[in-house]
Amino acid sequence: MKESVASDQHLVQAYIKGDHSAIEVLINRHRSKVYTYILLTIKNHQLAEDLFQETFIKVIQSLRGGKYKDNGKFLSWVIRIAHNLIIDHFRKEKQMNAISNDDSEVDLFNSKKLSDENIEELIIHSQIKSEIRTLINELPDDQREVVLLRHYGDLSFKEIADQTDVSINTALGRMRYALINLRKLIHEKNLSLTVY
Repeated sequence: MKESVASDQHLVQAYIKGDHSAIEVLINRHRSKVYTYILLTIKNHQLAEDLFQETFIKVIQSLRGGKYKDNGKFLSWVIRIAHNLIIDHFRKEKQMNAISNDDSEVDLFNSKKLSDENIEELIIHSQIKSEIRTLINELPDDQREVVLLRHYGDLSFKEIADQTDVSINTALGRMRYALINLRKLIHEKNLSLTVY
């Protein structure tokens, strides 16, 4: 089976059996989602890169130590490791609410790139991304966390509930309130987040 099309579970097993190229395939396969989740949570490129590397060091150590249970949810497991490292970082730095918000080139909510965008459309898309980032940052912590885990971590609501130690209904409720609050903010700020 070719590694580029092999399942995560197949690659994990191959790595555990000594195929070191399998971990590279896994890292490359999930780099974008894991890095994006970290970056959107901490809003600092250098720190996001450091935590991304730390996440995969822990992944490798856990795989070598036999701590991964093959349940078909490798990406969720990696996101949980990243999430825990972010929490550890915030605890160490004691600055939960004092993180800088530098400008990132992240494609928010996986919006499709148009193939023939002109400069005006590129500017509009960039402005929309910036406004969405600002709006998400204004959400309460628990709502922002659910939005990030759902849209950037690509986790199901059950996985979000498990990871945040709440019920599925609470996770769904937080997402519902996040969307209500985002709509209110868009209305209050009189924003237009569409391209004409």
